[in-house]
Amino acid sequence: MPRVTHTPNSQTDSAGRIDDLERRLQEKSAEAEALKRIGQAIGLMLDMPRMLQMVAEIVQQVTGTDVCLIYFLNDSKTELVLRAASSMARGVVGKVRMKVGEGVTGWVAETRERVALDSNAFRDSRFKLVPELQQDGFHSLLSVPLIGREDLLGVINVRTDKAHKYTASQIELLESIAGQVAGAIENSAQFQRVQRRASQLTTLSEISRTISSSLYLEEILQFIVAVTAESMNLSICSVMLLDEEKQELIIKATTSQSRAYIKKPNLRLGESLAGRAVAEAKPVSVLDVKRTSTYRYPDIAKAEGLCSLVCVPMVIKGRIIGVLNCYTSKPHHFTEEEISLLSALASHAAIAIENSQLHVRTAILQEMHHRVKNNLQTVASLLRLQMRYDKQVTVETALSESINRIQAIAAVHDMLSREDLATVSVRKLAETILAAQCSSSLPVGHAVQAQVEGPDILLASHHATSVALVLSELIQNALEHGIQDAAGTIRVLIELMEDDVRIAVENSGRPLPETCDLTKRNLGLQIVENLVHEELAGAFELTGGEVTRAAMTFPR
Repeated sequence: MPRVTHTPNSQTDSAGRIDDLERRLQEKSAEAEALKRIGQAIGLMLDMPRMLQMVAEIVQQVTGTDVCLIYFLNDSKTELVLRAASSMARGVVGKVRMKVGEGVTGWVAETRERVALDSNAFRDSRFKLVPELQQDGFHSLLSVPLIGREDLLGVINVRTDKAHKYTASQIELLESIAGQVAGAIENSAQFQRVQRRASQLTTLSEISRTISSSLYLEEILQFIVAVTAESMNLSICSVMLLDEEKQELIIKATTSQSRAYIKKPNLRLGESLAGRAVAEAKPVSVLDVKRTSTYRYPDIAKAEGLCSLVCVPMVIKGRIIGVLNCYTSKPHHFTEEEISLLSALASHAAIAIENSQLHVRTAILQEMHHRVKNNLQTVASLLRLQMRYDKQVTVETALSESINRIQAIAAVHDMLSREDLATVSVRKLAETILAAQCSSSLPVGHAVQAQVEGPDILLASHHATSVALVLSELIQNALEHGIQDAAGTIRVLIELMEDDVRIAVENSGRPLPETCDLTKRNLGLQIVENLVHEELAGAFELTGGEVTRAAMTFPR
């Protein structure tokens, strides 16, 4: 049997291979240990800042480098923001930003290819000095993209102050760590989306419950903007309703505490972004209102720190009744999912408004029925008084006076149905009664100047009926006794004093006879005094002379 002999060279080769295997085994063991530690850190993904900080420290240690930096893309995917760093650079986390394509890190983000520079990294043509990172002394740089399942998420860098040759094992290890971190980031983002969705569903549920339990529109709208702002992390959320007559959008509820924002002038339909959303009947969003030429109030936006905006129309039964405005303080691309949720919230707001209006209409109808009943009783009482006290007047006169009183009450109801449902304009009421009585009481062709002067004052509806009846009696007396067969002027003068309202009826026609006893009251003046004293808690006075003046004064 031949004898095998080992030469010195073969023994050396074997020892070298064994050393290489041992080195590689040590490297693999170190990689396994590093990945294990990274896995443990990733277990803290609910605390993203802490997890990234631990990863940066571990990467620096296992790669034997001096600094580890982890960058994330911002929402607009145009900038890389430093989100974590090992101890030497921890103080600049969040302060360092660079555009995609800028510097070595930006190049890696743009091309999604790794870069390994063993020495003189600052001489690379792609290099850009970032003073906050104290780059004057470092030589080597290894930069690896953080790529998720579908898209780039960021970049992870390691560097050394001295020249360093990055081995294939170090590069492979950093890429493995980058893959784990990217997966953890995506999982965290998915978890946050699920949490947001759960929060949003809770918000919708709370809004639905509030709509069904509350009849107060202001309360409902304020609740909607408050929970929307909280659940969507918005800087300001507002509801603007459409005034169809004026074709203007008016702020009805907002989370803003700024007087400048709350007192913004109304928007015309089609004006600014909110007006455009209503005119086009679709959501409108912009990344930065301060840089959007069609946004009407960039100065207010700058003062309030507002940036991105989405305007979502509020639609009920195919009819747009307003818009939901949502602002963020930082640039934010509103996703389809977010806009879909906001559209649902806008629909809830529209339903709340519709429900509130239905409840109000029901309450108004009940109140109107009550008022009609009371006023019919008033008419019946007036007719009884007419029968009891005016035995000498003709049937025609009695009916004419009763018709005028009924028309005065009808004027109040007409205004309540056409305008504000709780208040009546004294000036419009006086103009209506004066025109009606001049038309019915004066013969055709009779020349008389009739006018109403003074400010427009709003009265509560329950006072308006009494004022209307008093005006009717005073105007009827003025026409019958002062203007009927003489030329002249009849004026209704409205005066607003500090705590009182004074309404006077003057006529410059035929003066009162010298033998007239002003202390004696006919039926009409008795009605006037009773209404002014009992219903309005006021005072009545009648004076003669060149101008006959009958005036009532009562608290506002």
